[in-house]
Amino acid sequence: MMHLLSENIQKITEQAGGMWGIVIEDLDRNAKWEWHADEVFYAASVIKVPIMIAAYEALEKSDISFSDKLPLKREDLVGGSGVLQHMTPGTELTIYDLIVLMIIQSDNSATNMLIDLLGTEKIQNTMNNYGWTSTTCFNKLMTIPVERKGNNMITAGDMALMLKQMVTGKLISVHACEEMISIMKKQQISDALPGRLPSPEHENIGGRPTWELAHKTGTITNVQHDVGIFYVGQRTLIATILAKDIDNYQILATFQDIGLEIYNYLKNN
Repeated sequence: MMHLLSENIQKITEQAGGMWGIVIEDLDRNAKWEWHADEVFYAASVIKVPIMIAAYEALEKSDISFSDKLPLKREDLVGGSGVLQHMTPGTELTIYDLIVLMIIQSDNSATNMLIDLLGTEKIQNTMNNYGWTSTTCFNKLMTIPVERKGNNMITAGDMALMLKQMVTGKLISVHACEEMISIMKKQQISDALPGRLPSPEHENIGGRPTWELAHKTGTITNVQHDVGIFYVGQRTLIATILAKDIDNYQILATFQDIGLEIYNYLKNN
C-alpha cells in the first residue's frame, strides 16, 4: 500500500535529518505521495536530464544532428565526474556520445560542451515550455562565475513531472522518450537508490532483467539527489528523492534504504 511506503520513507528520512523533497508516483495504481515537493534545491547533476531533453528537442527541430562531431578543447576540460577531463584535447566526439557520457557517467566536460552548443536560454525555454517552472539552468558545471544570473535549481515536483512526461511519451516524441529512458537505464553511478537492490540478472541466459532503473543522480557538498523510473516485473513507479543539509557520505545509506523500500513495495504488490 502506498501509505505504508510513504510512512516508511518518511521515518527513514526523519532519522537521517536534513531537508527532503520527495515525490513517489505509482503509475499502475494511480497513487501519488508528495513531501516538500515545491522546496527548491541546488540541481547538481540532475540538471543534466533537462539538458538531454533540450538536445533531443533541438534534434527534432533539425537544429542539430546527433552525428555531428565536436572537438574536445583544452578549455572544455573540468573536474568532477567523467572521463573526458583525462582525454587528449582535439579528440572529436559526436553529440550523441556527449549526451550518453553526460548521463551515464555524469561527465561534466561533456555537459558543458552541450550547454555551449544549445545555450542556456534554449535549455531554459525547453524547461518552461514543459511546465518545470521552478527549474533553472544558468551555469555550466564546475565553472560557476562570480557574477551570474542565478543558480541551477530544481524541485521534486518539477522533476517528477518531467519523468511522468517522459515515461508516458509526452516529451518531444515517443521515440525520443524511449531513447532517453534507454540511456538513463545505462547509468553507471549506482550507489544511491539502487545501491542495495538484488542483482537484476535473470536466472536464465537472455532473460529480461528482474528490475531496471532509469535514473540520474546528483551530488554536491551537503546535497544528494536521485531521480528515476523503477521497473520491477510489470510494475512502474516514479521516484524523485532530493536531499540537502546532509553529509554526503552518510546519506548514501539512507538513499539505499529508500530504494530497497520502493523495490519491495513494487515486488510485493
